[in-house]
Amino acid sequence: MRILYVGEIVGKAGVFTVKKLLGVLRREFGADFVIGNADSATGGAGLGRQHAVWLRKIGIEAITLGECTYYKRDIVEHLPQASYLLRPANYPHGNPGRGWRVFTTPKGPLAVISLLGQAGFARVHLANPFQAITDIAKRAREETPRIILDFHAATTAEKETMAFHADGLISAMIGSHAKTLTADARVLRGGTAAITDAGRTGSMLSVGGQDPATRVREFLTGIPAWAKDGTAGLELQGCVIDLGDDGKAIGIESFRRPLDVPFEDGGEPKA
Repeated sequence: MRILYVGEIVGKAGVFTVKKLLGVLRREFGADFVIGNADSATGGAGLGRQHAVWLRKIGIEAITLGECTYYKRDIVEHLPQASYLLRPANYPHGNPGRGWRVFTTPKGPLAVISLLGQAGFARVHLANPFQAITDIAKRAREETPRIILDFHAATTAEKETMAFHADGLISAMIGSHAKTLTADARVLRGGTAAITDAGRTGSMLSVGGQDPATRVREFLTGIPAWAKDGTAGLELQGCVIDLGDDGKAIGIESFRRPLDVPFEDGGEPKA
């Protein structure tokens, strides 16, 4: 089974880039299933319902979230009925949405899990993700040995620690949140593929996908500013993971794919 993971989608430029490149990449890599993180897809923080529906129509079959899960009011109402959306599983029990699910693919069932790290998030403090993955992986293995974890965490240390903690428990740990593609894609001794961060999709000539001039001014003055989306240097980043029938990873490879057409606002499909 081959899994295509799309690095964190940032703003309208990120959605535009996915629309233009995802079909091409899926055919090129021969992917059986597509996962994408969209925690920053709407205005650079959170995911709105309309963008969620758009991304699903474009071809992302499992959309993962992070600390911005509940930033947009309309997504809170949409989460319970949207089985393709996964918010971190270590949110309190009873919160809207689900934290993991077993999906159907042409090559058999695949479990996808979303978890949030504990370090570096001032507004969200969730249950221990290291304890959560042990319990969830055990339940997921009752249905499939192929298990992918999107670990949305702020620090390299926490993501690397999770990779070794989960080695042998799951098929792959994909780090997200930093929006910077790391060069450490590898398969660990227990058969778990890991990458510290799968990067971002959207503007590369930006600060985390947002307008650099606004961010520079914010650091110079100390006055908070809400930056607009960056639109220059569009690129889709991510990784491709190959899994065996036993659920162990055969390989993992990161990629960067520039988009050679300029951003056009208003070209998104209707919900």
